[in-house]
Amino acid sequence: MSTLLEQLKKYTTVVADTGDFERMRAFLPQDATTNPSLILKAAQLTSYQDLIQKVKAENTGKPVTQLIDALLVAFGIEILKIVPGRVSTEVDARLSFDTQATIQKAREIIAAYETAGISRKRVLIKIASTWEGIQAAKALQAENIACNMTLLFSLTQAVACANAGAQLISPFVGRITDWHKKALGSGWTDETHGGANDPGVVSVKNIYNYYKNFNIKTEVMGASFRNIGQIIHLAGCDLLTISPELLAELQTNQHPLTVALSAENAKTLSIQKIDASEKSFRYQLNQDAMATEKLSEGIRLFCADIEKLETILSA
Repeated sequence: MSTLLEQLKKYTTVVADTGDFERMRAFLPQDATTNPSLILKAAQLTSYQDLIQKVKAENTGKPVTQLIDALLVAFGIEILKIVPGRVSTEVDARLSFDTQATIQKAREIIAAYETAGISRKRVLIKIASTWEGIQAAKALQAENIACNMTLLFSLTQAVACANAGAQLISPFVGRITDWHKKALGSGWTDETHGGANDPGVVSVKNIYNYYKNFNIKTEVMGASFRNIGQIIHLAGCDLLTISPELLAELQTNQHPLTVALSAENAKTLSIQKIDASEKSFRYQLNQDAMATEKLSEGIRLFCADIEKLETILSA
């Protein structure tokens, strides 16, 4: 019998969620995603010290912010030697509330890839799904710079990203689940709140069904998984970005897989259209305690990891 990973690949594009490009070779993913936290983790491994020293040597005397960009692109270039598709590279999270600075940073990252001979068609620029980030994505998409909208925790954010014409969104499954587990405390049981009822799984299903119901072209890529159960219950989603640990678990498991999501089923649903204009977006996001808290927390964590990377590169 086929492994779960082999079965999943028949219905969903599998993406490796790691900066450790050596580990992804065994899983043959189509695409790969990175973020500051993943790059920070990889940058502390002995096996990547030569790459870090190479980046530092090639950028002697440049500001540390440029060193960070050079390192992110260097990892992206190595990843693209392994995956046949696209790599996602993240804009500095400290720019999450600055539309123009995000646009400029994205242009610089794309220029660095193109200077290295990498087509922009193989790169997705990751941007936090704040209102300012979404407007940056709208401008960048008009320049044929494809965007992956990250730190996305609500249907409101997803609709605004679609309205902006974003190439792809990355709703965070595990972090949504984490919030609800903490909020419910002893009231949480896996029997009641796990599986198909997992809050993170339900969130991505709702976004997927909304997009397919209204024929929205923006791709949906579930992210931030805590277990393979969450992945199984999202089989059929456009893409799923999965850590090496969970990819390995899928690769050694041979249970039969049932498709959970399909565009055909989504089109049969009665779904109300959502207003995601700026006023409505800000109000709805504010009313969603989970999405507001996890978006803010995610930006803070990425900012902290960028600063740790700067310390490593400045040493």
